[in-house]
Amino acid sequence: MKQTRLTARTPEAYPFPLLIKQLWNTPLHFAPEQEIVYRDLRRLTYRELYGRIHRLAGALNALGVGPGDVVAVLDWDSHRYLEAFFAVPMLGAVLHTVNIRLSPEQVLFTMNHAQDKVVLAHEEFLPLLAELQGRLSTVQKFVLLQDGPQAPATSLPIAAEYEDMLARAPEHFAFADFDENSMATIFYTTGTTGDPKGVYYSHRQLVLHTLAVGWTMGGFQQGVLQSRDVYMPVTPMFHVHAWGIPYVATVLGVKQVYPGRYEPEVLLRLVDREKVTFSHCVPTILHMLVNHPLARELDLSGWTVNLGGAALPRGLARDAEALGIRVFVGYGMSETCPVLTVGVLKPHMLNWERERQLDYQLTAGFPIPLVDLRVVDPEGRELTRDGRSAGEVVARAPWLTQGYFNNPEGSQALWAGGWLHTGDIGSLNPEGYLQISDRLKDVIKSGGEWVSSLELESLLSQHPAISEAAVIAIPDAKWGERPGALVVLDPVQQGKVSAEEIQKFLARFVDQGRISKWAVPRTVLFVQAIPKTSVGKIDKKRIRRELTSET
Repeated sequence: MKQTRLTARTPEAYPFPLLIKQLWNTPLHFAPEQEIVYRDLRRLTYRELYGRIHRLAGALNALGVGPGDVVAVLDWDSHRYLEAFFAVPMLGAVLHTVNIRLSPEQVLFTMNHAQDKVVLAHEEFLPLLAELQGRLSTVQKFVLLQDGPQAPATSLPIAAEYEDMLARAPEHFAFADFDENSMATIFYTTGTTGDPKGVYYSHRQLVLHTLAVGWTMGGFQQGVLQSRDVYMPVTPMFHVHAWGIPYVATVLGVKQVYPGRYEPEVLLRLVDREKVTFSHCVPTILHMLVNHPLARELDLSGWTVNLGGAALPRGLARDAEALGIRVFVGYGMSETCPVLTVGVLKPHMLNWERERQLDYQLTAGFPIPLVDLRVVDPEGRELTRDGRSAGEVVARAPWLTQGYFNNPEGSQALWAGGWLHTGDIGSLNPEGYLQISDRLKDVIKSGGEWVSSLELESLLSQHPAISEAAVIAIPDAKWGERPGALVVLDPVQQGKVSAEEIQKFLARFVDQGRISKWAVPRTVLFVQAIPKTSVGKIDKKRIRRELTSET
């Protein structure tokens, strides 16, 4: 094969590395006076925030942070976190967004494994860090993030208070160029077994993810996130960079609202007071918000919410839309930065009746630009896009993590055959929309057939008495496995609905051909709450332990 001729570069030409600092080029011109709001505690303009980013970088550098060093953040969603999203990687250091909802031992593992050097910690997490202090093997300095007027008592050696540190720092920091493939961020994802795994991203990956997601959100027919919008994350900033949307929002110059700790009343009042138009969260958080009494007192009709992290049950989607909340689904995972697909409608679908539109909007959606996504059989062969042929979802994109930090065995399994393996079972329909039917580890194999726990959960959510449901596999001597369901009833329905009534309700869908007769759960347990993971997803590992012990 003839070798491709490469174009020679003029020696004086600037190669323009894709660095996070370049994301500020546009908003400083387009929206320098736009607001960034932290609860009812702080309001900043983009110009002021950018100045604080310079000061934070200089202050961290004075504390000994240089290229390659790791800076950990333990905070609720705040303007400070947004400043760290930029200042730490722009300095050439690595931002470790610590999952504050992990157990103390898991937090300790992640901080030691990432080799954190300096820790920015909200006052609420000082007791946790004090408990771990003697075992944090690489941490040299702690910086206090304080909301209240008085610094709390702590045994930690606090090197500085955040605001005092910024006030003393120079107004300008000279952000150097470096290799765009340098690591910018790291965080940890938990699996079914073993220690948390470190997922890391480069500057190049984050910039490309930002551009592709920003174009997708504003470029398709609906335009769900544009410069006129008001953005508030309801996905923690420690979780996959709040899905990368703070970077997108900054490039677009939108008003940003950061709510701190997630409290339903605070979130709903911020939506109302600040006129929030775009958020994202997992379905369990949306469920919490739409069922809060305040949701029925406020006008939420201008609010669009992107759901991800788990399937959106049709019943919950209807409940949200009854309040005027516009919902749509996206798909990705910690290892994919995270966005792979977005469930917005195509132009020819906009005049369809609503239930038919939901059939597509409740799928995972279609791949965003630069994503090569396929569904394959166990031998890696691509399956037909007929909406029925199910297999594992695999992907390639410029922003997928290149491995697990210091975990070569896990990295090889993740990238077996040159494709990132999501561990999700799904199918692609003729319109190109991805339907996730289950996680590989959650799919129910009954009598040689696959039963989708996600489909059963969506059907259960449509029962008028059911507030929330989760379905897992229960061992069965005859069929191998049968579905089992945990059900949370609406408060007024407590004690009024039986397991037999739930099973009869699902039998209607058997008659309609939606599910097979062996998909109806053998066991239905009524509970007060569904167990959740640290990021608000249904914790099926814990449910399996609890449900199998009951049966």
